[in-house]
Amino acid sequence: MQVLELGFKVHIGTWPSLLIYGFALLLAGYPVFALAFRKASRLDFFNEVVLMSVATIGAFTIGAYSEGLAVMVFYAIGEWFQDAAVDKAKRNIKALLDIRPDRVDVLRNGKIESVNTREVLLDEKIQVKAGERVALDGLLLSEQATLNTAALTGEAKPDNKRKGEPVYAGMINLNQVIQVQVKSLFKDTKLSKILQIVQDATSRKSKTQLFISRFAAVYTPIVFMLALIVVVLPYFIVEEYVFRDWLYRGLVFLVISCPCALVVSIPLGYFGGIGLASKNGVLFKGANFLDVMTKVNTVVMDKTGTLTKGVFEVQTVKTNQLDERTFLQYVAAVESKSTHPISTAITRYAEHIINSPKPKVEIPKPDYSFSATDVTEIPGLGLKATVNGKSVLVGNTRLLERQGIQFDTGLVDIAETVVTVAIDGVYEGHLVIADALKPDAKAAVQALQKAGIEVVMLSGDKASVVKSVADQLGIKQYAPDLLPEHKVEHLTNLKAAGKTIAFVGDGINDAPVIALADAGIAMGGLGSDAAIETADIVIQNDQPSKIPGLIRIGRITRNIVWQNICLAMGVKILVLLLGAGGVATLWEAVIADVGVALLAILNAVRIQNYKI
Repeated sequence: MQVLELGFKVHIGTWPSLLIYGFALLLAGYPVFALAFRKASRLDFFNEVVLMSVATIGAFTIGAYSEGLAVMVFYAIGEWFQDAAVDKAKRNIKALLDIRPDRVDVLRNGKIESVNTREVLLDEKIQVKAGERVALDGLLLSEQATLNTAALTGEAKPDNKRKGEPVYAGMINLNQVIQVQVKSLFKDTKLSKILQIVQDATSRKSKTQLFISRFAAVYTPIVFMLALIVVVLPYFIVEEYVFRDWLYRGLVFLVISCPCALVVSIPLGYFGGIGLASKNGVLFKGANFLDVMTKVNTVVMDKTGTLTKGVFEVQTVKTNQLDERTFLQYVAAVESKSTHPISTAITRYAEHIINSPKPKVEIPKPDYSFSATDVTEIPGLGLKATVNGKSVLVGNTRLLERQGIQFDTGLVDIAETVVTVAIDGVYEGHLVIADALKPDAKAAVQALQKAGIEVVMLSGDKASVVKSVADQLGIKQYAPDLLPEHKVEHLTNLKAAGKTIAFVGDGINDAPVIALADAGIAMGGLGSDAAIETADIVIQNDQPSKIPGLIRIGRITRNIVWQNICLAMGVKILVLLLGAGGVATLWEAVIADVGVALLAILNAVRIQNYKI
């Protein structure tokens, strides 16, 4: 029968060392011991703090004071680095919180009062000085303003606003003092909603995070059992069994098996991914959608407001006898009497051309002002008016056909909206109106196609317009004349074919399709509240070129998370085997554990330095 030699005897000469190391251990490990005690008192024994506490106390029990102290000191250092890295990631994600002004200047009873932002009422007028942030969403009352929109869009490019255009909380006024009429309470501003999305995102875990959490819950008790087996089993199979040696090996086993590198670096990786997206003007509503974007193989896009600006603009002007300025003066005089979006686009364009610097060749201007009278709307056709004594017709080609006025029949074949003009019964020219493509739309489509991702466009617009946009962008699959239920049907068919789909839209009619997609993406600048609230991901500056970046962010995050998993598991398995065989000491175990954790943390933090 073997003799079980515990080796717990403490010699007189060791007391000074025990006191010194014990005092140092209390200084370094008191928070860990206290937390371990609280967890153990709730019968929660299988966690990293209890594991480290047991390993440290075990090392002191067998007289390995320096190694026991090293276990706790290096574990505490590792925890500090982990906490610092997690805090940094959270600070980066929540940095927008600091840009909401607490107080705002409100115009009340003819005086400027400084009040709490939460106390401002709807339709009140606020004043924003140069260099200050806009505190609340509203409409610009001043004639013009130049604003830095980086807080909302991720880009510091100045944005020029005119009277009546919307401005949002978080924008910085760059020039003169401006006034804004409040249209959203503090809690309802676009910035507050963005912040809520970002804060909620950190609580929605990815499948990898959930797996690691479940894995750690099973892994830690298994490690305790294996460590116990390493200590006890050799008693029955090893001839010269020394309890102290095998307890030491068991303690090495406990230290190296600590799962903190996994349970901290992986969530930190996803925090980093969300932070990287936020820095680039994109909001993920949960870490799980980072994983989804790595699997997307089909991107389906709405046309208006997503690939196009969603605002009508004059593309071309063709005249017969009149010079362009005079022609536009006739047209603007009539269209200024209408509030139709096409009329607004023509009036805006005409004002720009008429008021722009004169060309080198001077064009004589008429000596009378242009004003329209007897303006009559002809439903579905256009407008009829009298301008300076002349009869003017402004409308589609059917208006001229009905009046028997001859015009170029080739206008009928133009895909875009054509506005024809006749003066005193004679065709005088036309304007082509279209919803202009966003500057980066083509580059976004090309980047997606280059990455092997299929691009599909769905639109409620007429076939000729949708085909024209698809041809310009190089999109081969598209469907026009769709109602919201038809878009849902198209998406359902694509999913049934095994596609993993990201849908990008901006309107209320896009909300059902956004909800149906594997990853719903909303344009957050001009997008409807319904689309933004339904979406999983929000692009703040409405740029389609951000879409390929979403996929890159997802892939970068996934790669770094799996690098950390492989690094941590690979090193731990190797040192566990060496520790069980008596080759690795507590020093190697501590350095391997803390070293792996630090490498994993640094690797995770690296995500936020990527350029997208």
